[in-house]
Amino acid sequence: MKIFHAILLIVTGTALAADLPRSPAPAGARATIISPLDGATVSSPVTVQFGLRGMGVAPAGIAMANTGHHHLLVDADLPPLDQPVPADEQHLHFGKGQTEAVVTLAPGKHRLQLLLADHLHLPHDPPVVSQPITITVR
Repeated sequence: MKIFHAILLIVTGTALAADLPRSPAPAGARATIISPLDGATVSSPVTVQFGLRGMGVAPAGIAMANTGHHHLLVDADLPPLDQPVPADEQHLHFGKGQTEAVVTLAPGKHRLQLLLADHLHLPHDPPVVSQPITITVR
């Protein structure tokens, strides 16, 4: 049944959350946005550098303990933590294991936050998230 639900997730982008257990995160693991700094004024496109402590980075689809891949939340609150991270313009997936991204943002203020997720795009338990930052794009 779990294989079916994993296939459902891959094919449709949806899953039955009750059947997909969240991967554990080690105590003290945390994500950070290294750059830009909170409060910075930047030009678009913006290079966002991801940081991670207490865990490793692995591509989506690779099930390894104490690893995950980054999701950048743009002007969005944290999604439900018991479901796969949505894939849309506000929830950017970096499933190849990227540790930085170049993001095009419209002029104005933007809120950025990182959320680490496991091989099935499920946030860890406890969640590994960065503090949100606010930047201004000129």
